[in-house]
Amino acid sequence: MGIQTTKKDLRYLNKDFSNYREKLIDYSKTYFPDTFTDFNETSPAMVFIEMASYVGDVLSYYLDNQLRESLLTEAQERSNVMSIARGMGYKTPPSIASSCTLDVYLLVPSLGTGVSAAPDWRYAPTVDSGLRATAAKSSTEFFSLSPIDFQYSSSMDPTDVSVYKIDTNGNPESYLLKKQVTVQSGKEREFKYEFGSPKKFDKLKIPAQDVVEVLDVRDSDNNKWYEVDYLAQNTIFEDVRNTSIEDSEFAQYSSQTPYLLKLRRTGRRFTKHTLPDMTTEISFGAGNSGNADELIVPNPDNVGMSLPYGNTTTMDNAWDPSNTMFTRAYGQAPGNTTLTIRYLCGGGIQSNVKAGQITDVSYVNFTKDADGLSNATFQFVQDSLAVSNPEPATGGKSKETVEEIRHNAIAFYASQQRAVTREDYIIRSYTMPPRFGNIAKAYIIQDEQENIKSGKIVQNPLALNLYVLAYNKDKQLTNANTVTKENLRNYLSMYRMLTDAVNIKNGFIVNLGIDFSIIPLPGYQGKAVLLKCIARLKQIFKIDQWQMNEPIILGNVATELDKIEGVQTVVELSVHCKHDKASGYSGNYYDIQSATKNKIIYPSQDPCIFEIKYPQSDIRGKVVTF
Repeated sequence: MGIQTTKKDLRYLNKDFSNYREKLIDYSKTYFPDTFTDFNETSPAMVFIEMASYVGDVLSYYLDNQLRESLLTEAQERSNVMSIARGMGYKTPPSIASSCTLDVYLLVPSLGTGVSAAPDWRYAPTVDSGLRATAAKSSTEFFSLSPIDFQYSSSMDPTDVSVYKIDTNGNPESYLLKKQVTVQSGKEREFKYEFGSPKKFDKLKIPAQDVVEVLDVRDSDNNKWYEVDYLAQNTIFEDVRNTSIEDSEFAQYSSQTPYLLKLRRTGRRFTKHTLPDMTTEISFGAGNSGNADELIVPNPDNVGMSLPYGNTTTMDNAWDPSNTMFTRAYGQAPGNTTLTIRYLCGGGIQSNVKAGQITDVSYVNFTKDADGLSNATFQFVQDSLAVSNPEPATGGKSKETVEEIRHNAIAFYASQQRAVTREDYIIRSYTMPPRFGNIAKAYIIQDEQENIKSGKIVQNPLALNLYVLAYNKDKQLTNANTVTKENLRNYLSMYRMLTDAVNIKNGFIVNLGIDFSIIPLPGYQGKAVLLKCIARLKQIFKIDQWQMNEPIILGNVATELDKIEGVQTVVELSVHCKHDKASGYSGNYYDIQSATKNKIIYPSQDPCIFEIKYPQSDIRGKVVTF
């Protein structure tokens, strides 16, 4: 005969002291009526009941709190929010540095006389990255993170030239060159850390609470260690000067694309993140093997690839699971060396200085781009360096609040730093640093191929066609050169989906001319009104505002002309194609009449962009009367 048990009614939603106490009393009365009969405040039974209620209340609080603090949307403790955000890939900055555009001026001597006079570009140097300038009133220091090449000029990175001084004969004696560079606030500091025997996933802590950026990490043998987003990332971007030494084929484009973007595979890498006390921690890898990562543990990201500065993958090596103890798949662990870390400190609201305050140069280093020059003249050029910020430095901000970390982490996780959608690829193309070539316009579509069986053209799900265009020195559209497209290919390889093959092609430029006629209102001078209309059309068709495969809505254009003061009626508005290559046009003929439906000029199936290349001559208007 089995033991008879009574099913007891238990409630799990009572989580505070009073409810626990009440339910324990009811429970005792129901199931232990003969054992506990005295429920006075001073009775032994109540002592135990209230003690149990107290413990239950405390445990419930901490359990609920632990659950809440494990959820990004509910957590309140800064350390917990930062930890969750880090797990989602978001790195919380200790503070945010301000930034601004800095005008950098240099004087160079003149070469030639009369109409042949021009700046002697041999003396135009490259100002290395790391230029430091100080705001006079606040002593806030600003730091340039990219070099300034005065010999290189493009629409995205122009070199402004003006005559600075003339001699007694009226010939230019020196020229003033002006470039712009983006600088951010921060003071450069240095920290040394000595490592003994290598340890897996070793760490170090920089003893500063306002580390804005780690500039450089080198060991005792002057080997450079590279910052990566995660330790499994074994390739980094490296920029090298586009010279004949690096690549004889690409060197011909050095004036448009001064730097080559290459992928470098490295085992010396680290990650950094901010701790709750706002100091910065640097983490290293787990191994000390001298072999490439995939020789020990195959890495699907680069297996079979032959990247520069690395060994090619061999597939005839057996994989020994015990070798995971020595793998470099997560990078090397520093051992028996001293790391020297250069970093920037600063940021915060106090780094937002006013316009015109950044004037004092505290450090600068020049690189000569030619040999055999006069040292005295080159010294004169160096001494002439001057800087100024035409706009205030903005963006400086103290550490993020808990709510800001929460929302930024959610947004970051959604983006995943990957090129997935059409817009992702376009945005990534635009964000490639200008020194690797400028991408002015980008458009992406699915690749198409012929089905072998049916003979029909179908979409290729594994390939994308990215159409790009660049600007020339006059900010007119042109085809991107070979080097720029190769740099873009390398740049996108860090973000594209593994299954996406990206074909980079030239977009099509359709040059246009516009003819129009207007009737002015009585009392208005026709020529003055006409000039206003031409100026408005120049503004409408400014190439900055147009994208590939964007149609021209003639009705909207006519409406904009109607709005101009003095215009009574737009009598005619016609658009025609300008395609004569001998006159400087693209050479692409487009049937505007056939492409126009309901006063809308549609682009072609091949990605193209409409451009008025010479607005001074290609926009023609006239005044008519009744």
